[in-house]
Amino acid sequence: MSTKLSFIAGFASAFLGAAVIAQPIPAFAHEDASGPNGGQVADVQGHHVEFTTKENEIVLFLSDEAGKPIASGGASGRAVILAGDKQVTAELAPASPNILSARLSSPLVSGAKIVVSAKLSDGHTLQARFVAK
Repeated sequence: MSTKLSFIAGFASAFLGAAVIAQPIPAFAHEDASGPNGGQVADVQGHHVEFTTKENEIVLFLSDEAGKPIASGGASGRAVILAGDKQVTAELAPASPNILSARLSSPLVSGAKIVVSAKLSDGHTLQARFVAK
């Protein structure tokens, strides 16, 4: 192989490698448009987590891929909220039939970033990111 041809092959290989590396890395969860309760929905490993707020409360609705509720009894988790330079952690508690919720000292501000980590009673773990609207 000539030096010129070898250089071109090496350049093409490096270019394709850089293009692959530059691709966006998928987040914890894939966020869909809107769920049945009007909230943001994240698809997490065969589970759906719908993020909603109600006054000073975060409310998460749990369902499977088919949209059927997943029982929240025995589940636990936490939400880490970053608003500006303040970070707050809120413990999630189960509520019937398929809800995890956390009380906050004040309503979420628009643009606050929320990372939810939960463990379901069947041993599955969920992690999803949301942005308050």
